[in-house]
Amino acid sequence: MKEYKSNEELLDYLISKGVIVKNRKLALNNIQKYTYYSIVNTYKEVFKVNNKYMNNVTFEEIFALYDFDKNLKSIFLKYTLEIEQVIKSLIANTISEKYGIKDYLQYDCFDINANKDSIDNMILSIEEEINKNYGKHAAITHYKDVYGFIPPFVLVKIMTIGQISRYYGLLKQADRQSVSKYFKISDKLLRQLLFNITLVRNFSAHNNRLYTFHSKFFISFKSIDKSYNVIDKSTNLYMVMKGMEKLLDNSKKKQFINQVNKEINKLDKKLIVIDVKTILNIMGFPNE
Repeated sequence: MKEYKSNEELLDYLISKGVIVKNRKLALNNIQKYTYYSIVNTYKEVFKVNNKYMNNVTFEEIFALYDFDKNLKSIFLKYTLEIEQVIKSLIANTISEKYGIKDYLQYDCFDINANKDSIDNMILSIEEEINKNYGKHAAITHYKDVYGFIPPFVLVKIMTIGQISRYYGLLKQADRQSVSKYFKISDKLLRQLLFNITLVRNFSAHNNRLYTFHSKFFISFKSIDKSYNVIDKSTNLYMVMKGMEKLLDNSKKKQFINQVNKEINKLDKKLIVIDVKTILNIMGFPNE
């Protein structure tokens, strides 16, 4: 839109494009709460052919896809947080046991083959995070004031999942393997998963469209599912989801799968002009 339009005008504009609105009052309420841009502009393309809406498309179907994706983001946020907490604990324990709780941010504690600038940037990022949290985070302030250093099990509490992912990637291979063996996967696969989980977490937290997620950070998915047909060396949401299942205990994995399936079934009942398989295909689900 090149000029401001009220919600009423936006809805009328959508109707003029051939979209049916079954419940105008409810549609306006949803637009007011979530914005026209977030609902229609973000999710309309799958309901179009040659830049025109399919026959009999309704606002309610577009909103159903928006709502599906919104709920999906909440689910992925919940379980990436669970994974993040476990990874942080494993890394903190590994580092503390191997290098002690004080001098673990030295060059000889990192992979000798890692890029020196990357290690420098990692250490600088950690120091900046400590300074930023000093006086705000009770444990950081306590250890800094009383002992003059921050042990790994305290440091990981203030590190983002992105920082943890990069930190893990810079550790010596033996240390990476010490963490990855907990999940019965290779350190290479865990590193790939952490990069992609970080992206999915950021997509979800910043309210970006999630079901269309694609990443250039490839996952060695054949080690998860040998029969899966990986296309164009990119990572889709289904691949991340199956990777996350590897990092969750059986109870959490079952909850994760059930919650995703519940949302898929809800969406299936609300779609009319397109099939839910269209959405699953975009997510990367195998045809069967």
